[in-house]
Amino acid sequence: MFSLFRKSAPKEHCAEINGEVVQVFQKETILHAALRENIDFPHSCRVGGCASCKCRLVKGTVKELTDIGYILSDDELDQGYILACQSVPTSDISIEVDLTAQNQRKTVPGRVILQERLTHDITHLKLQLDQTLNYKAGQYADLSLDSLPGLARSYSFATPCQMDATLSFFVRKVPGGPFSTAVNDQELLGHTVMVDGPAGEFWLRASEAPLILIAGGSGLAPILALLKDAMDGQNHRPVTLLFGARCQQDLYRLDDIRDLALKWSSAFRFIPVLSKEDERSDWTGARGRVTDFIPGLSLQGSEAYLCGPPGMIDAAEARLIEGGVKRISIYADRFTTTRDVLEADASVMTL
Repeated sequence: MFSLFRKSAPKEHCAEINGEVVQVFQKETILHAALRENIDFPHSCRVGGCASCKCRLVKGTVKELTDIGYILSDDELDQGYILACQSVPTSDISIEVDLTAQNQRKTVPGRVILQERLTHDITHLKLQLDQTLNYKAGQYADLSLDSLPGLARSYSFATPCQMDATLSFFVRKVPGGPFSTAVNDQELLGHTVMVDGPAGEFWLRASEAPLILIAGGSGLAPILALLKDAMDGQNHRPVTLLFGARCQQDLYRLDDIRDLALKWSSAFRFIPVLSKEDERSDWTGARGRVTDFIPGLSLQGSEAYLCGPPGMIDAAEARLIEGGVKRISIYADRFTTTRDVLEADASVMTL
């Protein structure tokens, strides 16, 4: 009689990915299974923040681990698109994934020609490549150092594509992060760097809508790239740029922003917001969380681009939608750490 209470065996499902069938374990995401089977599935953050792993569910059902409505457009949702990193099959499934962007990636060697300290924990790393790498302003690449074999980290381009085959990245030091620590603390001039890219869905869409740009920390890199590229392309939509930092010492590239504002043919409003500035300091600007200042903006009909830590992105998206910005008009690039990825992978089997 006690057999009635025995647990059933873990349920596995089959996932057909562009015609190739893989087994997906119980509670395992599609992306996790694909990578386990050495399928070159497009991905980056693994936590549902970048949309690199979006694919179309052709047959079957999945359980979504997070709300993907902030990442995918209404049109994509209507067509059955899902995020492979956030989807656990609840039946046998069939999906289609566009590998075009993945196939366009290439690995190009280069060398470090500049290490410039921007703040106490952010360094400008400039590279000279052996050949030009074409990319859209706002995208990112995976970097690996010759001194750290087998280790690669993703960073956004800090400038538009350059004709002289140079690249710039703003690298924030992450506690315990070997790559970011090396960039910030070690002498790397002349070192070889392998650049694998481009990747990512974060770039400026064609529109005349006013721009709301929100950056936190090193998230200023792709935002500056977007603005400089728009300037070169004579795309001068009204701009409001919110930049969140902890204190005055964490503000950087202010001359670049000032130069953009002076040359911009339309309105350009810059609001730096400090969250931990000493109350006794001479700072007379905005204080608090950068997202606290969103409700005071003119948001109707705007298009928003957000880049920074996931918590800031989530809070900003909610405030923007409350203020009348359409979800389809919000684009975000969540800066995740290796710890975020490891925790996401570990959580797959503990749901």
